[in-house]
Order: sequence, then C-alpha cells, then structure tokens
Amino acid sequence: MSIQTYDELRQLIKEQVEAAALKAYNEGWANRPDRGEVMVKAATDTIMQFPGRFGESLLADQLHKVNVSFLVPTMRTEFGGCSGNIAYSLKMLGGDPRIVGVMGQDSAAYLERLQKLGISTANILIKADSYNEQCFVTADADNNQINAFHPGAMSFAHENPIANAGPAKVAIISPDGDQGMLKHAADLAELGIPFMFDPGQQLPRFNGEQLIDFINKATYVSANDYEMEMLMERTGLTLPDIASRLDALIVTRGEKGSEIYTDGKRIDIPVVAAKEVLDPTGCGDAYRAGLLFGITNDLGWETSGRLASLLGAIKIATQGAQNHVFTPE
Repeated sequence: MSIQTYDELRQLIKEQVEAAALKAYNEGWANRPDRGEVMVKAATDTIMQFPGRFGESLLADQLHKVNVSFLVPTMRTEFGGCSGNIAYSLKMLGGDPRIVGVMGQDSAAYLERLQKLGISTANILIKADSYNEQCFVTADADNNQINAFHPGAMSFAHENPIANAGPAKVAIISPDGDQGMLKHAADLAELGIPFMFDPGQQLPRFNGEQLIDFINKATYVSANDYEMEMLMERTGLTLPDIASRLDALIVTRGEKGSEIYTDGKRIDIPVVAAKEVLDPTGCGDAYRAGLLFGITNDLGWETSGRLASLLGAIKIATQGAQNHVFTPE
C-alpha cells in the first residue's frame, strides 16, 4: 500500500473505524462484559521555559558543586501521565478506557477533568498522604531540559488490584511503580486478560529475569528503538526471539516510522507528516491509543499501525499531551 497524504489517510481510517463501530453495534458491544481497555498511571507536568542557555550559567570546572537558579518567565501545568494521555485519545476515538491507578491529595482537578471527558475514575485509588506523580521540566532556548520527577502516589500502584476494574478485551501496563507493574502483570495473566507491556522510562528498574517474565506474560510489547536495544541487552534475547513469544512486537523509530512484528513477518508503518511540529510530549501515548483501539476493534495490524501513526501526527501539532482535538469523522 502506498503512503497516503495526511487527509487521505484520515479518510481511510475513518472508513475502517466506521466499519468497526457498525460491527460492534451489531454485536451488542455496549453490553459485552469484556468491552474496553484498561490502563494504569496518571500524572501532571509543570513545564517552565528559561529564555537563555543552561551552558551560560554552568561552569565546566565547577559541576561538582552546582548551585544555580534559572529565571523562568513562562510556566504552564499540563495534565499528563501515560494512562491519562492514552485514555484521552482513546475516548475521542470512541473507545471505553478505564484507568487503574493511584492519585494523591492534589487529584481533584484531574479527577474532575476525567469525569467531564466521560472517562471512568471508579478504579483510581486516592492516597491522601501523597501527592500526584508529577514531573517538573525546565527547558532552555536550545530545548535542553533539566527535569525533576516525583513519583508520589505512583509508588503505591501495587495497592490497587487490577481485578477490581472488571473484565476487559485488552489492557496496557505503562510506566508505573515497579512493584505495581510486576503485580499487575501477574494479575492480568491470572485473569486471562491480554495486555501490552510498555515499560518506557521504567525499563531500567527491572533486571533481565523480570523483563523476560513480563514478555512471557504479555500478549504485546511496545517500545521505542532505544528501549528495544536496552530490552535486548538486559534479557539476552534477540528481536526475533522476543517477537516469537508475542502476538505482536511494536517498535517505534521516531521520524523513521514504526515496525510491527507479528506472525513471523514485519509490517512497516510509515510516519505521517504532521501539519505542524510543536510539541512531541505525549506522541507515544497517542500512538498507543491507536494501537489499543485497533486491537479492541479487530482492525488488523496495518490499519491499527496507520491509525496510531496518524494520532501521533495530530498530537505533535498541539502543545501539551491532552490538548489535541479530533473526531473519527
């Protein structure tokens, strides 16, 4: 299949989604016990912009005793976290996402937002003595970043049983507290719910044996090219070895597109040229929303991958991880 333009690809996927919606309606989707997608983790991001360059305030021979302060005239707070970002795009596609996560004493605004979006908060555990997981990002004029990450309530993910969310057609384990990720993988395997293992920045927290166990329990694995290299290095497995244990292995490669390994073959998914490139934050989560929607609605891997790529292109044209807007139409 040749690479479509942005608008042609949107039309192709619109037809596929409409067909899936009609099929779901005819099968009584709303009453099925295994409907929807389950995911974990939500967070907030505080993003500050330093108009200068970090290098101008740092002395190379004094880095062992850094004590600097950057004046940041602009600051914004964005709703984020992998599960919140994925659920946001999934809901716009017509999915039925359910978040299984832990939030803290400062969760009121995020919970209200999710409820207004029609995303269930019934399976979010509140820890009154913790704060939400959040990331503080300071970027300079060259887009270099200094980040501080506070795990907060995420550290208690293992205290929220995933079984309480009920049956689901598919789940995703995205970066979360390491104990929670291990427990949720074991619980999903025991419940017989297919899941995607998407370790992201938490991958270095696990040793080779734990990662192999994740792969063996998962139905799908999703990683970017750097994470894939680390996954192979830690486990001692080759890419074909990992793919052979799964229904599908998805590897994203930024501007080079992505690859889906399934049934012994590789499906190349071309990147969709964005109308504007403003902010890559959350693009991977939008991509995964497309994959999950495709899996849930049996769209097939090529269509699912193209939908995922399109969502990434739509998201990158908007600042923030949950501010892009689209409709399946």
